[in-house]
Amino acid sequence: MKKALIALALILVVAGSAFAQVKNGPIVDKVIYEVRMDQTLATKDIIEGKADVFFQAVPAGVLRGLSEAEKAKLDFYAVPSGSWSLMVNPIPNKAPYTWTKKDGTTEFNPFAIKEVRYAMNWLIDRKKLIDEILFGQGDPMFVPMTPGQPGTYKYNLIAAKLGMSDRGNEKKALADIEAAMQAAANLPENKGKLVKSGKFWQFNGKDVAIKFLIRVDDPQRLTAGRYISDQIEKAGIKVERLERDRAAISIAYYSNPADIEFHLYTEGWGAGATRAWWDITISQMYSPYYGYMAGGADPANWNYENAELDRLGMKGLNGQFMTEAEYWADNLKATELGVREAARIYVASQLDSFVANKARFNSRMAYGLGDGLNGWSVRTADVKPVNGVKTLRILQFSARGTLFMSAWDPIGVDGFSDVYSRAMLEPIMDFATFEAPNSAQDTPLRAVYDPKKIVNKTVLQGDEIKGQIAVPATAVRYDSATKTWKPVGSGVMAWTSGVYGYKYGKWHHGVMQDMTDIIHGIAFGTEWVTEDGAGDKYYDASYSSQIKPGLDLIKGTIINKNGTFGRYFDYQWPMDVNRTAANGAVSATMPWEITEALALLVAEGSKSSTVYSFTNTEGITEVDVIAEKCVADIKAKLQDMVAKKHVPVALKAYTTADKAVARYNAAIKFIDTYGHAMISQGPFYISKISTQTNSVELTAFRDYVYKSDYWPKAFRTTITKIENVNIPATATRKADLKVDVTASTYVYPDVATTPVTNKAKVTVAIQMPDGTEKVYNAKYSKAGLFTATIPAKDLGAMKPGSYTVVIMSSLAGEAPSVVPKTLVLF
Repeated sequence: MKKALIALALILVVAGSAFAQVKNGPIVDKVIYEVRMDQTLATKDIIEGKADVFFQAVPAGVLRGLSEAEKAKLDFYAVPSGSWSLMVNPIPNKAPYTWTKKDGTTEFNPFAIKEVRYAMNWLIDRKKLIDEILFGQGDPMFVPMTPGQPGTYKYNLIAAKLGMSDRGNEKKALADIEAAMQAAANLPENKGKLVKSGKFWQFNGKDVAIKFLIRVDDPQRLTAGRYISDQIEKAGIKVERLERDRAAISIAYYSNPADIEFHLYTEGWGAGATRAWWDITISQMYSPYYGYMAGGADPANWNYENAELDRLGMKGLNGQFMTEAEYWADNLKATELGVREAARIYVASQLDSFVANKARFNSRMAYGLGDGLNGWSVRTADVKPVNGVKTLRILQFSARGTLFMSAWDPIGVDGFSDVYSRAMLEPIMDFATFEAPNSAQDTPLRAVYDPKKIVNKTVLQGDEIKGQIAVPATAVRYDSATKTWKPVGSGVMAWTSGVYGYKYGKWHHGVMQDMTDIIHGIAFGTEWVTEDGAGDKYYDASYSSQIKPGLDLIKGTIINKNGTFGRYFDYQWPMDVNRTAANGAVSATMPWEITEALALLVAEGSKSSTVYSFTNTEGITEVDVIAEKCVADIKAKLQDMVAKKHVPVALKAYTTADKAVARYNAAIKFIDTYGHAMISQGPFYISKISTQTNSVELTAFRDYVYKSDYWPKAFRTTITKIENVNIPATATRKADLKVDVTASTYVYPDVATTPVTNKAKVTVAIQMPDGTEKVYNAKYSKAGLFTATIPAKDLGAMKPGSYTVVIMSSLAGEAPSVVPKTLVLF
């Protein structure tokens, strides 16, 4: 009996301890970000327990150098997420391919010739780069969609359709470039000026040369850049190798292409999210309006333009289609057009390996199946306590030894544009919805809605989609010209409607969120994307270029007294109601007093007389909520707002001067306490920034709206993994073809696997030349093994040649495991 009581007491103690650990906010109490200037050293520090997790992928060469004993101390998170591409400055992108700079000199740009850019796809031996630089840990890449991720295989068939291969075709590339240059030389404007003389082409007696920005702080991209430079010179185009550290970013993305400071740049990308749909990638990587192409959509610059890529990019991203078939047709068309335009050329994807110290963690972190370690990793991390405090120590790699690169601008499209600031932003800021790291499904975070109650009614009239939902005449839109909320009036129709709430909680400065934060945000967006006459101080062209297409879809909003919002908008996603619902959600990521102060800084000026902007523009300072001078100007603006008892025009009907002043004072107190104005509502807040030690400290926000165990439990999902596909490289069309698929399951985010059962669904799909596919269901043979049989009569109906075969496995609605294979039929 005594033993039983002792056992019961122990159970109660353990249960009580576990219960006590469930608190508001994250599991850990502190997060410390530090920087290392050497990736090998950073990895060693993780192994030795000097830090807990390395938040950037470890290069394959570094991993190869580790002993088995060292590897045993690490927990690995391996995902296909990284990629390399070449950004091109194609100015002027038209014949005769010359440009006169400000100093009066005229230059010939071979990469203004589309055929030269396109030929780069054959000039580069992608397999050589993967084998020799990535040691096989990657795949050839021709489009922006990462091979091996769900929803990408149709895009990745485009390269084969265009005749591209991983080995390239140097002879073809050199011939194509020679023909394009010769055609340019025969243009009347270039006659006698552009000539082949010896090894290189010459223009006006000087070698035709390009400036190639090569990242020297990434040994892998450095080696790739040098190889590509040598290949380009084989085509008679001289290469000026500008080997730079991350300072190259400011030249590639923020210089005016008209100044011709570069022609090519070795880009490196993370996936950014785990995606089910890749339309946003088309906008980001191919469509000029989004601001990622040469010129950055800054009207002060020369800009690469392509109206069709803009149209298709906006159409897909903004849900402007009726059927899934239309979606795929347009997105594949846009991707092929982007490949042919070759204003950005994809080279390779990487199988990225992130590492953590195994002994320091009580459990594995959540991570993106498509992007690796991210903000959810920090939010769900559980480390062993030291002196009763759980501190997560994160390392980031920076050759310059600094964490701070892009501006911490919470408004403009250039803000938080580097991996360092994004890694710190994600744990401190909640968006309305997010793409779940384990499934890629659109999931509410702060928005509150029921997808089943979202109404979507449209009809197609000719080529135009017409909404069938009447917007109430009392619904409002903000009018930036008159600074008033105006009823939309009668006769306005919308595609979709729904009622949205918000999971209100406290801001980091202690003020309770309310509907004024959302109302101000709606008005703010409209104000800054709308140019009300020449010289409108409350207008930002770059911000407008990216944001306005989405805002224009909102047809009206009902502002309810209970803090909810009726939303009427022209967006639909026939494939998934969750995505349709997510795009109507209301959001508030910073308290309105901070965004209002930033707006006044930009429009009215600052105490320091610094001229601010929401865009990274030459000669103007981008707002930055952690930069000392800007923070001082924000504080001064808030103090001015206190003195004037300022109430934003958009909120005059929704708040009072006294309430506004209370908010201003709370923000000022926060700035005085922590030295920055990065106030948000996520599970952490920034408690310390040290530019001396290049470190940032986050502290758990215990007034957070979710308990610490909520998301770790929500994310636990059983997922399939294809371990092996037994399919011959070649097969006759006269006999049945058997495909054996070995698969397992694991419980995300753990790694232990078990053989898959008959509850799984396994399919084998042959991709046909016309874009269709023949799908065959594999039958369960035994634990872990499925077999698909492709009948001879189907194979006999196909033409001899090479086919891509896509094998997929899944259990339910989770992200499927996808493996592409090549089959040659004879």
